[in-house]
Amino acid sequence: MEWVRGQCIGSGSSSRIHLATLKQPSLKHHSVLAVKSCVESNTGLLENEKEVLKELGYSPHIIQCFGESHTVEENNGRLYSLLLEFAQGGSLSHKLKKFGCFQERDVKDYARSILKGLRHIHDKGFVHCDMKLDNMLLFENGEVKIADFGLAKKAGEKQGRVEIRGTPLYMAPESVNNNEYESGVDIWALGCAIVEMVTGKPAWNSKPGTNMFVLLIRIGEGDELPVMPEDFSPEGKDFLSKCLVKDPTQRWTAEMLLEHPFVADQRKDTVPLREEGIEELSTSPRCHFDFPDWVSIQSPSPRSEFLSDGKVESVFPSINSSCWISSPDRIRQLASDQCCNWSDSGCWSTVR
Repeated sequence: MEWVRGQCIGSGSSSRIHLATLKQPSLKHHSVLAVKSCVESNTGLLENEKEVLKELGYSPHIIQCFGESHTVEENNGRLYSLLLEFAQGGSLSHKLKKFGCFQERDVKDYARSILKGLRHIHDKGFVHCDMKLDNMLLFENGEVKIADFGLAKKAGEKQGRVEIRGTPLYMAPESVNNNEYESGVDIWALGCAIVEMVTGKPAWNSKPGTNMFVLLIRIGEGDELPVMPEDFSPEGKDFLSKCLVKDPTQRWTAEMLLEHPFVADQRKDTVPLREEGIEELSTSPRCHFDFPDWVSIQSPSPRSEFLSDGKVESVFPSINSSCWISSPDRIRQLASDQCCNWSDSGCWSTVR
């Protein structure tokens, strides 16, 4: 794959990111990529990122890697590069600095996308270890993808020595206290990131220039937690309370959080209905009787009640059923809160 390096769009502790244009664009790859490069004498993080992304495989919520490259640059010498998917919207950190705190509806969408990415990462047996707004990239369709896997590790893999893996403001208590980095640290970091999205400020209220070790003591010791956003909805606060739990064994997983009302995707598996913007499922026969004038619809989504022991109890709303007239009217009737009325059977079909 031949490409031309463009302007620099970001930099980290050991690498720089440039735009790159493919000399021969194809349907398989985007014409514009992000090239992440470092000198060949310091390739550890990029090589780890490449291997992790290879093992994770494809996910629509994780940045794609299209390959690696070794080049000789006139001013920088020999460089090792990863060819990555380019995010047109930049990072959520960049958007936050540009526009200020986010609307709650956007926070819900971003959190849902990130959780789907984390579920994939954790299911594959990895931990990201550096979840923060800088590593959450925004695309034109509004989806957010997780990036920067240089510090990622396999779940269950012990740390060889005491070290800081990740960004202190997002570190979980067990990482500070016991040098533990398992899937729960990503959930804690997500909680910190959401606080930052809502308030426009870091989750830990620390003054500029605060000593890092003082901050780590606050995170690891005592019962102090990041301050809950005052203007957040009750559902949002409850969601955060499941992420920001000191004890990692009591912290909710990505799978559990995806069922929380704050981010539960009510549009899941639906396609637009042509009449009046109502949604219906992609239809398939549910039984042997397929009446031509019947329109399959999505039943009302269950409302989940979250119990104190972490279990989920579904409560289905009552529906009203009556003679079908038109698709929109029928759906409105089914979605109403009135009691069932089966007295009118004038349009029942006789089945023998």
